[in-house]
Amino acid sequence: MILLKLFLTFFEIGAVSFGGGYAMISLIREKCITNGWLMEEEVINFIAVSESTPGPFAINMATFVGSSQAGILGSAFATLGVVMPSFIIILIIVMALKNLMKYKGVQALIGGIKPVVIGLILGTAVTLFLSILCGIKTIGGGGSLDVFGIIIFAITWIISAVYKKIKKSAISPIILIIIGAIMGIIFYL
Repeated sequence: MILLKLFLTFFEIGAVSFGGGYAMISLIREKCITNGWLMEEEVINFIAVSESTPGPFAINMATFVGSSQAGILGSAFATLGVVMPSFIIILIIVMALKNLMKYKGVQALIGGIKPVVIGLILGTAVTLFLSILCGIKTIGGGGSLDVFGIIIFAITWIISAVYKKIKKSAISPIILIIIGAIMGIIFYL
Protein backbone atom coordinates (compact mmCIF):
# COMPACT_ATOMS: atom_id res chain seq x y z
CA MET A 1 0.00 0.00 0.00
CA ILE A 2 2.79 2.46 0.88
CA LEU A 3 4.50 1.79 -2.48
CA LEU A 4 1.34 2.72 -4.38
CA LYS A 5 0.87 5.81 -2.19
CA LEU A 6 4.47 6.91 -2.84
CA PHE A 7 4.08 6.36 -6.59
CA LEU A 8 0.75 8.20 -6.83
CA THR A 9 1.86 11.10 -4.62
CA PHE A 10 5.04 11.71 -6.59
CA PHE A 11 3.19 11.11 -9.86
CA GLU A 12 0.83 13.93 -8.85
CA ILE A 13 3.80 16.15 -7.93
CA GLY A 14 5.43 15.43 -11.28
CA ALA A 15 2.17 16.00 -13.16
CA VAL A 16 1.22 19.37 -11.70
CA SER A 17 4.64 20.98 -11.27
CA PHE A 18 6.15 23.16 -13.96
CA GLY A 19 9.58 24.74 -13.91
CA GLY A 20 11.74 21.94 -12.60
CA GLY A 21 12.70 20.71 -9.17
CA TYR A 22 12.81 24.02 -7.35
CA ALA A 23 9.24 24.77 -8.31
CA MET A 24 8.28 21.41 -6.78
CA ILE A 25 9.76 22.09 -3.34
CA SER A 26 6.62 23.57 -1.79
CA LEU A 27 4.41 20.76 -3.09
CA ILE A 28 6.86 18.04 -2.02
CA ARG A 29 7.07 19.67 1.43
CA GLU A 30 3.29 19.82 1.75
CA LYS A 31 2.75 16.21 0.63
CA CYS A 32 5.49 14.80 2.88
CA ILE A 33 4.19 16.61 5.96
CA THR A 34 0.51 15.92 5.18
CA ASN A 35 1.17 12.20 4.71
CA GLY A 36 3.21 12.11 7.91
CA TRP A 37 6.30 10.90 6.07
CA LEU A 38 8.57 13.67 7.30
CA MET A 39 8.62 16.43 9.90
CA GLU A 40 9.40 20.03 8.90
CA GLU A 41 13.04 19.74 9.98
CA GLU A 42 13.47 16.49 8.07
CA VAL A 43 12.05 18.09 4.92
CA ILE A 44 14.60 20.89 5.22
CA ASN A 45 17.40 18.36 5.69
CA PHE A 46 16.19 16.29 2.72
CA ILE A 47 16.10 19.46 0.59
CA ALA A 48 19.68 20.28 1.57
CA VAL A 49 20.88 16.77 0.77
CA SER A 50 18.91 16.68 -2.51
CA GLU A 51 20.45 19.98 -3.62
CA SER A 52 23.98 18.93 -2.73
CA THR A 53 23.93 15.52 -4.41
CA PRO A 54 24.40 15.09 -8.16
CA GLY A 55 21.30 14.79 -10.30
CA PRO A 56 17.97 16.54 -10.69
CA PHE A 57 16.54 17.88 -7.44
CA ALA A 58 13.05 16.35 -7.81
CA ILE A 59 14.43 12.90 -8.53
CA ASN A 60 16.84 13.10 -5.59
CA MET A 61 14.05 14.25 -3.28
CA ALA A 62 11.67 11.51 -4.45
CA THR A 63 14.41 8.92 -4.02
CA PHE A 64 15.27 10.08 -0.49
CA VAL A 65 11.64 10.27 0.65
CA GLY A 66 10.78 6.90 -0.90
CA SER A 67 13.83 5.32 0.69
CA SER A 68 12.94 6.72 4.11
CA GLN A 69 9.46 5.22 3.88
CA ALA A 70 9.93 1.86 2.16
CA GLY A 71 13.61 1.25 1.46
CA ILE A 72 14.91 0.55 -2.03
CA LEU A 73 11.48 -0.33 -3.45
CA GLY A 74 10.06 2.88 -2.00
CA SER A 75 12.78 4.95 -3.62
CA ALA A 76 12.17 3.21 -6.96
CA PHE A 77 8.40 3.77 -6.83
CA ALA A 78 8.66 7.43 -5.75
CA THR A 79 11.31 8.18 -8.37
CA LEU A 80 9.33 6.46 -11.10
CA GLY A 81 6.26 8.41 -10.02
CA VAL A 82 7.92 11.82 -10.25
CA VAL A 83 9.53 11.06 -13.64
CA MET A 84 6.58 9.37 -15.35
CA PRO A 85 4.38 12.44 -16.05
CA SER A 86 7.18 14.33 -17.80
CA PHE A 87 8.14 11.26 -19.80
CA ILE A 88 4.53 10.66 -20.90
CA ILE A 89 3.91 14.32 -21.77
CA ILE A 90 7.13 14.67 -23.78
CA LEU A 91 6.46 11.39 -25.57
CA ILE A 92 2.97 12.57 -26.58
CA ILE A 93 4.22 15.98 -27.71
CA VAL A 94 7.02 14.50 -29.79
CA MET A 95 4.73 11.96 -31.39
CA ALA A 96 1.82 14.32 -32.08
CA LEU A 97 3.26 17.73 -32.82
CA LYS A 98 6.78 18.00 -34.16
CA ASN A 99 6.74 21.74 -34.80
CA LEU A 100 4.74 22.79 -31.74
CA MET A 101 6.64 25.98 -30.93
CA LYS A 102 5.77 27.65 -34.25
CA TYR A 103 2.21 28.22 -33.04
CA LYS A 104 1.45 31.55 -31.33
CA GLY A 105 -0.91 29.89 -28.84
CA VAL A 106 1.80 27.55 -27.60
CA GLN A 107 4.26 30.45 -27.29
CA ALA A 108 1.64 32.39 -25.30
CA LEU A 109 1.03 29.40 -23.02
CA ILE A 110 4.72 29.02 -22.26
CA GLY A 111 5.01 32.78 -21.75
CA GLY A 112 2.18 32.63 -19.22
CA ILE A 113 3.68 29.72 -17.29
CA LYS A 114 7.09 31.40 -16.79
CA PRO A 115 5.91 34.09 -14.32
CA VAL A 116 4.04 31.47 -12.29
CA VAL A 117 7.17 29.33 -12.04
CA ILE A 118 9.22 32.35 -10.96
CA GLY A 119 6.59 33.09 -8.30
CA LEU A 120 6.70 29.51 -7.02
CA ILE A 121 10.48 29.55 -6.79
CA LEU A 122 10.53 32.95 -5.02
CA GLY A 123 7.77 31.83 -2.65
CA THR A 124 9.71 28.71 -1.78
CA ALA A 125 12.90 30.72 -1.25
CA VAL A 126 11.11 33.11 1.11
CA THR A 127 9.48 30.21 2.99
CA LEU A 128 12.80 28.42 3.41
CA PHE A 129 14.54 31.66 4.46
CA LEU A 130 11.90 32.44 7.08
CA SER A 131 11.81 28.84 8.32
CA ILE A 132 15.54 28.17 8.44
CA LEU A 133 17.07 31.52 9.36
CA CYS A 134 14.23 33.21 11.23
CA GLY A 135 12.58 30.17 12.82
CA ILE A 136 9.12 31.19 11.57
CA LYS A 137 7.13 28.05 10.75
CA THR A 138 3.57 29.41 10.47
CA ILE A 139 1.86 32.71 9.68
CA GLY A 140 1.70 34.72 12.88
CA GLY A 141 3.96 32.24 14.62
CA GLY A 142 6.89 33.45 16.61
CA GLY A 143 10.40 32.75 15.59
CA SER A 144 13.95 32.90 16.75
CA LEU A 145 16.82 34.04 14.60
CA ASP A 146 19.46 31.47 13.78
CA VAL A 147 22.44 33.78 14.14
CA PHE A 148 24.93 31.17 12.93
CA GLY A 149 22.75 30.41 9.90
CA ILE A 150 22.55 34.09 9.02
CA ILE A 151 26.33 34.46 9.41
CA ILE A 152 26.96 31.43 7.18
CA PHE A 153 24.50 32.77 4.59
CA ALA A 154 26.13 36.23 4.65
CA ILE A 155 29.69 34.89 4.39
CA THR A 156 28.74 32.56 1.55
CA TRP A 157 26.97 35.39 -0.30
CA ILE A 158 29.97 37.72 0.20
CA ILE A 159 32.39 35.06 -1.07
CA SER A 160 30.19 34.51 -4.13
CA ALA A 161 29.90 38.25 -4.85
CA VAL A 162 33.63 38.93 -4.40
CA TYR A 163 34.57 35.95 -6.57
CA LYS A 164 32.19 37.09 -9.30
CA LYS A 165 33.59 40.63 -9.16
CA ILE A 166 37.23 39.47 -9.34
CA LYS A 167 36.93 36.54 -11.77
CA LYS A 168 33.99 37.91 -13.82
CA SER A 169 32.25 34.52 -13.52
CA ALA A 170 30.17 32.74 -10.91
CA ILE A 171 31.81 30.48 -8.36
CA SER A 172 30.95 26.80 -8.57
CA PRO A 173 27.93 25.88 -6.41
CA ILE A 174 29.87 22.82 -5.26
CA ILE A 175 32.55 25.06 -3.76
CA LEU A 176 29.88 27.14 -2.01
CA ILE A 177 28.28 23.97 -0.62
CA ILE A 178 31.64 22.79 0.70
CA ILE A 179 32.36 26.21 2.25
CA GLY A 180 28.89 26.24 3.84
CA ALA A 181 29.37 22.71 5.17
CA ILE A 182 32.72 23.59 6.72
CA MET A 183 31.26 26.71 8.33
CA GLY A 184 28.29 24.67 9.58
CA ILE A 185 30.64 22.18 11.23
CA ILE A 186 32.65 24.99 12.80
CA PHE A 187 29.68 27.04 14.04
CA TYR A 188 27.33 24.26 15.14
CA LEU A 189 29.83 21.98 16.85
